[in-house]
Amino acid sequence: MRLTVFWQRMAEHFGPGYAETFARDHVMSELGGRTVHEALDAGWEARDVWRVVCTVMNVPGERR
Repeated sequence: MRLTVFWQRMAEHFGPGYAETFARDHVMSELGGRTVHEALDAGWEARDVWRVVCTVMNVPGERR
């Protein structure tokens, strides 16, 4: 998954304003105690981060 697609999905699910806030501030144990930004910066693949976000935030199947 390209980062552009990842950020589009984040914006579609959370809304353009909150997606960035969530990615910056929400620490998830499933990402090793990292935020979305920290996980991506640490080398996690965007698709893997998206899967974690979907699981943690109960993103509906049709949006995954």
